[in-house]
Amino acid sequence: MPTDPVERFLAALDPHHREAVGAQPREAQERLAAAWERELEADDELDTLDELSPPAAEAEAARRVLERGAD
Repeated sequence: MPTDPVERFLAALDPHHREAVGAQPREAQERLAAAWERELEADDELDTLDELSPPAAEAEAARRVLERGAD
């Protein structure tokens, strides 16, 4: 499992979004990854989902971040 936040964020994305985000500048990827990490930490629903399926929780947080854009 990757330890770099950007790599972890990219791994949580579906293939189409992974390609699109991967084409962005590193700074944009880092902003999105930071927003993704904040989403994972802040949302209690994701905590529950994380207990059942960590990859599903990460994917849901990634989806939410992309819907909103970077905070």
